[in-house]
Amino acid sequence: METSPYCKHLVLPHGVSFNFILSLLILVGILASYLPQHVRIIRLRSSFGISPYFVLLGTTSGTSSFANILTLPKSARDVACCREISGLSCFAGMLGIFQVGTQCLSFYVILLLYVIFFPRDPAAAAATTGPLPRKQATYRTAVGVAVVCVLHALAVIITSILVVVTQPNHLQAWANVLGIMSATLASIQYFPQIYTTFRLQRVGSLSIPMMCIQTPGSLVWAASLAARLGTEGWSTWGVYVLTAILQGTLLVMAVYFEYLGPKKDIITTTPPSDATGEVPGEDQNGPASERTPLLANQQNR
Repeated sequence: METSPYCKHLVLPHGVSFNFILSLLILVGILASYLPQHVRIIRLRSSFGISPYFVLLGTTSGTSSFANILTLPKSARDVACCREISGLSCFAGMLGIFQVGTQCLSFYVILLLYVIFFPRDPAAAAATTGPLPRKQATYRTAVGVAVVCVLHALAVIITSILVVVTQPNHLQAWANVLGIMSATLASIQYFPQIYTTFRLQRVGSLSIPMMCIQTPGSLVWAASLAARLGTEGWSTWGVYVLTAILQGTLLVMAVYFEYLGPKKDIITTTPPSDATGEVPGEDQNGPASERTPLLANQQNR
C-alpha cells in the first residue's frame, strides 16, 4: 500500500531517527522519574509532608492532559497512519501519547499510595517527624481527594466520548479546553505543596530525586512534544513548561530544608503501634513495668 503524503512524516528513515531515540528516552525517563517518589512513600510507609491538594491537582491535570492528546485530531490522524506504515514507525508516532499516558498513570500511583499510607495516628506521626502544626489534613480529606479524582476522570471520559460520537467537528475545540484545563491545574498544582513544605519546613515523604529528574526533564519533554505537534499542540506541551518552572521553585525549597534549613528532615519509618496507638517500649503512665520490653528498660536506665 502506498503511503499517503500526510503519513510520510511518520516513516522512520532507515528504521531510526534522532527524535525517535529522544522520545523513547523521555518515555523511560518519565517512568524512572516517578519511581523515587513511589519508593520513598512505600519505604517510609507514610505520605506525610505531601499536600492533598498537590495530589488532587496533579492527578486531575494528568487526566486532562492525557485526554487532551487523545482527542487531538492530529493524534487521530497519526493513529490512522498505522495502517499504512510499519509497526516500528507506528510505535514511534505514538510515543507522544505513551509519554503523557505514562505520566498520568504514574500520578495515579502516587494518589493510591498517598491514601494507603496516609498517617492516621497523629501521635505516631509526631514520634517520627517531630512536632506538627495544629491544622493537618485528615484521612477523610485523603479519601475525598481520591473520590474527586475518580469522578473527574469519569466526567472527562464520558464527555470526550460524547464529543467524538456526536460532535466530531468540535474535537479540536474540546482538546483545547482539556489542554487549558490541564495547564490551569498544573500552574497551581505546586502552590499547595510549596505552602505545605514551607509551613512544615521539612521535605517529609516528598522525593527530591524525583524533582531533580523532572524539572529539567519537563523542559526536554515539552521541546519534544512541540517538535512533534507543532504550534497546533500548544495546549499539550505548554503545560510542561509551566510545570518545570514551578517544580524548580519547589525543588530549591526542598533542598534548602533537607540539607541547610534549621529543621532538617527527620522522618523515619513509622514505628509499629499496639491496639491503643501507643508506641512499644514507651510507658505512657510512668516508669517501666514488668511488661515493658527489656531493651526499653536498659535504654531508660
